[in-house]
Amino acid sequence: MKVLLVNGSPHKNGCTNRALEVMAETLKSEGVDSEIYWIGNKPIGGCIGCFACVKKKQCVTEDRVNEFTRLAAEYDGFVFGSPVYFSGINGSLMSFLDRVFFSASAQEPHPFRHKPATALVSARRAGTTSALDQIYKYFQHQQMPIVTSRYWNMVHGNTPEEVMQDAEGLQTLRVLARNMAWLLKLKEAGEKAGVPLPQPEPVRVSTNFIR
Repeated sequence: MKVLLVNGSPHKNGCTNRALEVMAETLKSEGVDSEIYWIGNKPIGGCIGCFACVKKKQCVTEDRVNEFTRLAAEYDGFVFGSPVYFSGINGSLMSFLDRVFFSASAQEPHPFRHKPATALVSARRAGTTSALDQIYKYFQHQQMPIVTSRYWNMVHGNTPEEVMQDAEGLQTLRVLARNMAWLLKLKEAGEKAGVPLPQPEPVRVSTNFIR
């Protein structure tokens, strides 16, 4: 079992990364491997709605989005981390997630469907819950079971050192990591016992409100 931890911050070794490292340490103690993937600090263009991915089975723009989507197929669970910008995730991560999940919808086998996922955010003070809600919507669209903790998945601090002083936030992340490991083990046990994944309906219904 392997979990891919995504650092959506422009700072490779900042607060978000430190929070992901705490989760990685706990996952390891539960016998689950993990890797941190940094999206980088170069501009990431947003989705242009060209729908070329439907035919190409990947985003038409060849950059880190396609690199990540190919990598994601090898993993069993996901954690997406972001700093909080204006009560939401940062712009580069939003562009990244828009394109990753939209282009993945056209792929079979699907790299994300039915794989457990969760999110965490780091902030100086506020805006955390709305940022979490923003990330969760990607999972809901892709039929991904959402892993929860005993509180909302957030840490506070201006530096990685300050993050390590947020005792409640760190405990929340450790609980989150253990719950992720537990759900992955349940999923693996179910597969070994012959429990099939939900069968998709043959045709997706898509309606418009304006006729």
